Amino acid sequence: MSTAQTASLKGGEWLIRESEPASTFIPENFTEEQHMISDMCNQYLDTEVFPILDRIDSMEPGLMRSLVQKAGEQGLLATSFPEEYGGLGKDFVTSTIVNEHLGAGHSFSVAISAHTGIGTLPILYFGTEDQKQKYIPKLISGEWTGAYGLTEPNSGSDALGAKTTAKLSGDGKHYLLNGQKCWITNGGFADVFNVYAKIDGDKFTGFIVERGFEGFTQGPEEHKMGIKGSSTVQLYFQDCKVPVENVLGEIGKGHKIAFNILNIGRLKLCAAALGGAKRAITTSVDYAINREQFQTSISKFGAIRHKLAEMVIGTYASESALYRTASLIDEREKELLEEGKPFNEALLGAAEEYAIECAILKVHGSEVLDFCVDEGVQIHGGNGFSDEYNISRAYRDSRINRIYEGTNEINRLLTVDMTLKRAMQGRLAMMGPAMKVSQELMSIPDFGEEDETPFGPERKLVANFKKTILLTAGAAAQKLMMKLEREQELLMNIADMSIDTFVAESLLLRVMRLTEEGKATEVHRDILGCFLYDAADRIGKAGKDAVNAFAEGDEQRMILMGLKRFTKAQPFNSKEARRRIAKALIEEKRYFL
Repeated sequence: MSTAQTASLKGGEWLIRESEPASTFIPENFTEEQHMISDMCNQYLDTEVFPILDRIDSMEPGLMRSLVQKAGEQGLLATSFPEEYGGLGKDFVTSTIVNEHLGAGHSFSVAISAHTGIGTLPILYFGTEDQKQKYIPKLISGEWTGAYGLTEPNSGSDALGAKTTAKLSGDGKHYLLNGQKCWITNGGFADVFNVYAKIDGDKFTGFIVERGFEGFTQGPEEHKMGIKGSSTVQLYFQDCKVPVENVLGEIGKGHKIAFNILNIGRLKLCAAALGGAKRAITTSVDYAINREQFQTSISKFGAIRHKLAEMVIGTYASESALYRTASLIDEREKELLEEGKPFNEALLGAAEEYAIECAILKVHGSEVLDFCVDEGVQIHGGNGFSDEYNISRAYRDSRINRIYEGTNEINRLLTVDMTLKRAMQGRLAMMGPAMKVSQELMSIPDFGEEDETPFGPERKLVANFKKTILLTAGAAAQKLMMKLEREQELLMNIADMSIDTFVAESLLLRVMRLTEEGKATEVHRDILGCFLYDAADRIGKAGKDAVNAFAEGDEQRMILMGLKRFTKAQPFNSKEARRRIAKALIEEKRYFL
C-alpha cells in the first residue's frame, strides 16, 4: 500500500480496513532534527526542572512563571506555531515529540501543556487576525502566559451546562461577564484567559479575557493530591468588562472551539503521559538494580522482572498508537492545506477526523502511566511511599490524567458513540463488514493450513479482534437500537475492545515495519507477543460481558461461540518473553526503546 493510500485512511476506518507497515509511521524513523528537539526538551528538564522539583511543588512565588518564560526563550513554546507569528512552523509529529519529552516534568509539564495547548490554540485557530497579532507572539515567546476557563462548579463533563453569562453593555462596547470558573490551570499567574459564557442565556461563546480587566478576580490556590506545583485557582467575574473585539470566534459557536481543541489536547495528553511513563520506568529499573534484599539485587527476582516488563510493554504499545495517529493527523492536515484550506481549518479538520483515535489515546496513555507509577512505587517498596523518592511524586501527579481533557469514562463512551454515529452518517462503511462477520459465524470454520507468511498468525489475530467489535457492537445496536446509548456499561465494554484492538494493530504494524527494515530485535517481538496474548483475553472478557448484558438463548450462544473463535490466541510462553524484555531493560539501566 502506498503512502498516499494510507493518508486517506479515515478516522475509525482501521476497524474495517487493513493497514500496511510500509506506510505506517514509527518513532524509529524520527529525523535528526526531531531527535535534536527531543534532546533539547530532555536537557531543559534535567537542568532547569528536576533539580528544583521541591521548590516548584512548594509554589514558590514567580517560579513557575519564570520557568515557562525561560522555555519560551529557548523556543520550546513555539514548535508548532506559524512563523508569521514568531513560531517555528514545525509539523504535528514534531510538536507531539515536544509534548512527550516535556511530559515527564511533573507540575511543570502541566503548566507548559496548558499554556501551549488550551491557553493559546483557541486564539490561533479561532481568533481574528488582530487577535492573533496581539496575543500569539507574546504567548509563544513566553512574555505572556495563557489559561483556559471552561469548567464550572456544576458543569464538568457537561461543559455546555455552564452558568456564566455575558450581556452586552448599554453602549455596545463591552460584554459584561458574570459567573465563576474552577480548576483553572495556570490561573494564578496567567495573563490571558480563554473563557466561555452564554450570551442571552443560550449562545455559548468564547471570550479572550486579560488579567486586569475590570470585574475579574481570582481565588486562592487549590490544595491538590498531586501536581502540587501547578497553579490551580477559581476565576470570578462580576460585571467583568470584556471589549466586544475580544469575542473569540462566532457568537453561539463556543462549543466548536472547546471540543475541537480537546481533540488535540487528548492526543497531547497521551504524549505527555508517555514521557512520564518512560521516566518512571528508568527510575524504577535504576532502583531495582541498586536495591538488595537477601544479598541479591531485586532486579534479579522474577516478580520484579515481571513488573518491569509489563511497564515496558504498555509504554511501547501506547507509543506505537500515539505516533501512528499523530502522523495520520499530519498527513490529513497537509491534504487539507493542498485543497486550499487555511492552516487553522486544516489542523482542526485533521484532528476532528481522528477524534476517535484521540479519545482512545487519552484513555490508554493515562492508564499506562498510572500502571507504571503504581508498579514503580511497588518496586520501591516502603521507600516508594516516602517523599524522599521521586516515584511517590510521579504516583500522585499521574492520577489527574484520567480526569482532565474529558474523564476516561467520557472518552470511552465517546469512542463508541462517534464510531456508531459515523457509521449511521455513512462516513464509516461498517454495515458490509459487520454483515460479513455474521455470515462467517453461520458458516463452517475454516480449518485450512495456517498462514506461514511472516506475522501471518498475528495479523489474523488482530483481524479477528476487529471482528469481535463488529460482531458485538452490531448485535447490540440491532437489539437495543436507541436504548444502546443508555447502556453505559455495555458501551464501556465495546470501548475497551476498541482500545486494545487499535493499540494492538499499531504495535503490530510497528514491529512488522522494523522487521522489514532489519531493525527488529527479539525484544520487539516479545513485546508484541505478550501484548497480543493478553489482549486476546481482555477482548474476550469484555465481549462476553457485553453480550451477556443484552443477548440470551440461541443468539447469545451463537455470539459467544464467535467471540471464543475470534479471540483464540496461539500458545505463548509469556513468562520467558517478559524475562527477556526485563533483562534487556536491566542491561541498559534505562528505558531504551
